[in-house]
Formats: sequence, C-alpha cells, structure tokens
Amino acid sequence: MSDLKLTRQRIIAFALPAIPISALGLPLVVYVPPFYSELGLSLSVVGNIFALARFWDLITDPVLGTLSDRWTTQIGRRRPWIILSVPLLMASAYALFLPEQPVSASYLLTWLILLYVGYTMLSISHMSWGAELSDDYHDRARVQGWREFSLIFGMLAVLAIPAVMQQTQNANSTTQVGAMGWFVVVTLPITIVVSVWKVPERPTPPQSTIGFVKSAKILARNRLLQRVLGANFLTGLAPGVTGSIYIFFISDVMALPDWSSAILLMYFLASLIGVPGWIWLSCRLGKHQTFMVAMVWMALVLPLLLLVPPGSLWLNILVNALYGVTMGASPFLLRSILADVTDWDNLESGSQRTGLYYSLLMMSNKFGYALAVGVTYPLLDWIGYSPDLQNTPETLMELKLLFIFAPILAILPAAALLWRFPLNVHAQQMLRQQLIERDVLGGGDR
Repeated sequence: MSDLKLTRQRIIAFALPAIPISALGLPLVVYVPPFYSELGLSLSVVGNIFALARFWDLITDPVLGTLSDRWTTQIGRRRPWIILSVPLLMASAYALFLPEQPVSASYLLTWLILLYVGYTMLSISHMSWGAELSDDYHDRARVQGWREFSLIFGMLAVLAIPAVMQQTQNANSTTQVGAMGWFVVVTLPITIVVSVWKVPERPTPPQSTIGFVKSAKILARNRLLQRVLGANFLTGLAPGVTGSIYIFFISDVMALPDWSSAILLMYFLASLIGVPGWIWLSCRLGKHQTFMVAMVWMALVLPLLLLVPPGSLWLNILVNALYGVTMGASPFLLRSILADVTDWDNLESGSQRTGLYYSLLMMSNKFGYALAVGVTYPLLDWIGYSPDLQNTPETLMELKLLFIFAPILAILPAAALLWRFPLNVHAQQMLRQQLIERDVLGGGDR
C-alpha cells in the first residue's frame, strides 16, 4: 500500500464524526427510553422495544462489517458507507428525538431499528477506516486515541445541553431531548463532509475470496482476537454496571440527587483530559501494557468511595474524576490493538477483513453492556432496593458495595487477558514486513 502522510490535522479531521456518533449513542441509553415512557408507552413496552432493536443490531453488525470489506469504490471501501449513513441517521434521529405526538410502539420500533442500522454503518466503517489509515503500531494508537477524544467531547456536549437548559430555561424533557436531536442532525453532516473531504483512504491491494467455512476456521483459531474480544466484553460490563445504577448510587447512597448531572460531567471532563496522557503512555510503554495500567488504576480508585461520606460533593467529584481519567483508555487501546490483530488475519486469510473484526468488537462490547443491566437490576431486587421507597442503611450499603466491587470483578480479568499479550510493537512490525513481502510477490492475488 502507498503511504499517505498521517499528520495531526488529518487525524483530527478523521476523528470529527465521532462527536455526533457519541452525541447520538449516549441519549439512546440515558434519555430516550424514559422520554418515550413519558409520552405514554409503558416501561415494559419501551424496554422490550429497545431490547428487540438491539438484538436486530447484533445481527446487522457482522453483515454490514463484511459488506464494507467486500465493496470497493473509487473513493474507497469505508467512506461510501459513511456517506450513505448520513441521510438515514439524520431522518431517524429527527423522528426519534422530535416525534409528532402521540407516539405508538410501532413508531418507536421502526425508527429505532433504522437508526441502529445507520449507526452501525457509520461506527463500523469509521473504526475500520481509522485502523487502515496507518500500518504503524504507534500511529494506530494516536488515531484511535484522537477518535476517543472526540467521542468523549461529543458526550460532554450532549450532556451539557440538558444541564444548561435546566439551569437557564427550566426546560421539560421534550425540549431537552429535542435539543439533543438537533445537535446530532446539525453536526453529523458537517463533521462527515470535513472528514471525507480532508482524509483519503489508503489503496487496498487485491483481496482473496474466502469462503465461510475457511473464514470461520481462521476466526476460531485466532487466539489474539479472542483475548481482545474477551477484554472488550469485560470493559463493557464494568461501566455498564456503574452506569445502570449511577443515579441510584449518587441520589440515595451519596445523598446528592441534585448533583448527579454535574458529577457525571466532571467524570467525562476528566476522561477527556486523560486521553492524551494515555496516548503518550502507550507510545512509550506499549498498548497492552498501558491497558493493564489503566485497569489496575480503576480497580484501586473505586474502593476510595468507601471513604466518601454521604453529602460530600467535592470528595465525590474528586473520586469520580480519578475514576473517569481511565474511562477513555480501554476503548481506544483495544481498538488499536485489534488493528494489529487484523494484520495476523490478513496474513492467514489473504484478505483485509477490518470491517468484520470491528463488527465483532462492537458486538462484544454491546453484550457486556446488555449483561450488566440484566444482572444488576435483579441484584437490586435481591438486596431489596427500591428507588421509590425509603431504603434501610443495610440496603444502601449493599448498593454501595455493588457499585464499587462488581466492576472490579470485570476489570481485573480484562487486565489478565492481555497479560503478556504477544503482539507488541516488534511482533507487529514483523507481521507488516511479511505482508509487504507477500504483496510484492503477488500473494494478495491468490
């Protein structure tokens, strides 16, 4: 492949679409479900619709990832899918965030499925494009690190919208959700136009045709992929647990119900500040070693909440910020490590299947988040917690222990999975050299 100079300006231009990607994803988890229950749909109906749409999303992920690997155009393999996702996402975001009332269950399900299809098209293609911008071990960390920086910036921006509106306009949920929808609808085409215009794709050598059986066998024996997917599943499980009970923890355990949004904003701000430091460390220590440092940091910081008394705002902000510093580390490091793993697959299969690999990465993280909610809420019932009733001190202590120690049970095994991970900078350079020799000898045509 020819080498296109990967300047900081080009990396930033590439990363810009991550802002509307995260600005769309966060409200779908936090704000949109309760919003539709306020519009007249029951909680069970809303929950079932989101579960059904997410199940459909898990089916479309590998299909769209594989299609993006196989469809090559004059402007590349990834950018056409990104461009095609824009009208679908704009229409479905507008319909979901600014609905005409009254709404029905079929309305929510239809537009949610369409939105998830567009979201998958954009997310998988964007991650795959980033993985293919460079063959360099450290450049891949920089690309995915800046993408993570933009993702967190998008979360901060969309979280700030309801917070500011509450303080300045006393806006209701319809106005707040509508404003978040407009933010997505406006920023999506602007950021993608800049990215597609400023950042070319690198040309792809001729690809081998690989059958389903051979493909499945290669995936099955790719132990590097399995370790990365396992770590990604676990690092989705940990924030899924804390995120699903965060409001309960801050409101009832820490007795700060009016400060939950402010503490969350500080958490994301610390994450944003932390990303450049993790990029720097990964370029000096190595990506999997830096991942383990981040996981151990998280496991050491969370128990500090045991020392924070109820009602102590600044101590809560401090500990949550220290925990938040690590939030951006694992996603970009695992995406960058997976880019190196695709080199191994390319050598084995004769085909660059980055889209398929990143679809599997997205699926593993979604399973982690889904399992977190499925396990955590029954545990709340088991300990007798109710958000609508006065809970006993014993119940609140059990909720506190769940918030602190359940994520640690996922974090430490995730670190163990990448312990002595063999694909370091030297091994990756050897893989790249083998791929170059293969392509020079015409191996890419076999």
